[in-house]
Amino acid sequence: MQPKVSIIMGSTSDLPVATKSAQQLDSLQIPFEMVALSAHRTPQEVETFAQQAEARGVQAIIAIAGMAAALPGVIAAQTSVPVIGVPVKGMLDGLDALLSIVQMPPGIPVATVGVGAGQNAALLAAQIIATADKEVAARLRAFRAGLNQKIVEANETLRAEQYTYKTN
Repeated sequence: MQPKVSIIMGSTSDLPVATKSAQQLDSLQIPFEMVALSAHRTPQEVETFAQQAEARGVQAIIAIAGMAAALPGVIAAQTSVPVIGVPVKGMLDGLDALLSIVQMPPGIPVATVGVGAGQNAALLAAQIIATADKEVAARLRAFRAGLNQKIVEANETLRAEQYTYKTN
């Protein structure tokens, strides 16, 4: 089985966020790999990884990084595979990482999700893959229908809440 998505973290301290991505991809039956690579400590390995990703069949890369958060941009500079940056809480509650990821120079885009939003990164990767894979698209539709059902059930629970001046 070849990975369609790569989950790359700057260090294993980012594993809790990576786990959110992995769980979502697993539930959507999308093959993925997880690797720790550092833009600052292993720059040659990052470059090699990024340059070989497309040839290996990788269709989206989730790059998780905190603090300076260079990893997503460094990867994006070396590949045409879509890169999704996930900022991680660090010194400034993740604002430092968020700004590092979203402020890419023209020509080197990185899609960015919220701080710690590993699940949304996986869903965005799945949407990218779904443009050419009808089975993944169907699983995404089923996932979204489940989200809808959760809100329907929440509203049923809220209807049972009784207050003197509640009108619904």
